[in-house]
Amino acid sequence: MKSHMLVTAEWLAARAGAPDVLVVDCRKDLADPARAPRDYAEAHVPGAVRAELDRDLSDLSRHGLGRHPLPDASAFSKCLSRWGWVPDRTVIAYDDAGGALAAARLWWMLRIAGVTRAAVLDGGIAAWRAEGQPVTGDVPAVVPTAVDLSFDAAELVGYDELAQGLRDDTVTLIDARAGARYRGEVEPLDRVAGHVPGALNRPYGDNLDATGRFKQPDALRREFEALIGDRDPRRVVHMCGSGVTACHNLLAMEHAGLNGSRVFAPSWSGWSSDPARPVETGSSRP
Repeated sequence: MKSHMLVTAEWLAARAGAPDVLVVDCRKDLADPARAPRDYAEAHVPGAVRAELDRDLSDLSRHGLGRHPLPDASAFSKCLSRWGWVPDRTVIAYDDAGGALAAARLWWMLRIAGVTRAAVLDGGIAAWRAEGQPVTGDVPAVVPTAVDLSFDAAELVGYDELAQGLRDDTVTLIDARAGARYRGEVEPLDRVAGHVPGALNRPYGDNLDATGRFKQPDALRREFEALIGDRDPRRVVHMCGSGVTACHNLLAMEHAGLNGSRVFAPSWSGWSSDPARPVETGSSRP
């Protein structure tokens, strides 16, 4: 295990198939919704169940909360029950986007539900294959369970709390989107281009090295401290376009030992949906 939040392919290979490990394939292609189910059907880590971002890790019926609204805890509990999860099973999530779509999202949802036995496969399925580990198209047989979790409300940041924290300068907001979207130069998805006034920019891809794995903790710590200065990590709130890749920055901070930050789940798609909310363009301010 690389850390208690990231595991290596070697670590997982030694435990895949064990009854106390649940592997979840979280792959998602936002441009081609049919791709991830097809890729899972063709080849996945043996024993892995599949998580669908739009169905299992979001509730698209909840309006005003962004493009990937957080489901309520009861719906998430039913999802985990369908996968056969019980509290003594360690969840290992993976995808093919360095953890950003949407393994880190599942890890974060488990975290705010109080589940500590969860981690992301560092490097995802690419790292798994690079080490010559087997893949299969077989769908595992699952024995459903019945679990009932709740989300820690203190871990969830809403519109009012975020706006107040920015006014009081008690919140440091970090936007995980690519620089061009953050600066408002392009906006392919949401109502308006730009960012929440006062937000800093840290594209989630900066958390990864050239191999697609997370950088070492000391390197990540230096980079995040250069961004937030001496501000308390517990005052940091992460956002992105829809509350998915923001979880990648939170995971990176935790991996770096900068503990306690949170996620604004509605993110830019939620914030920008209301024309009354302010918008800023251009570069971030330190």
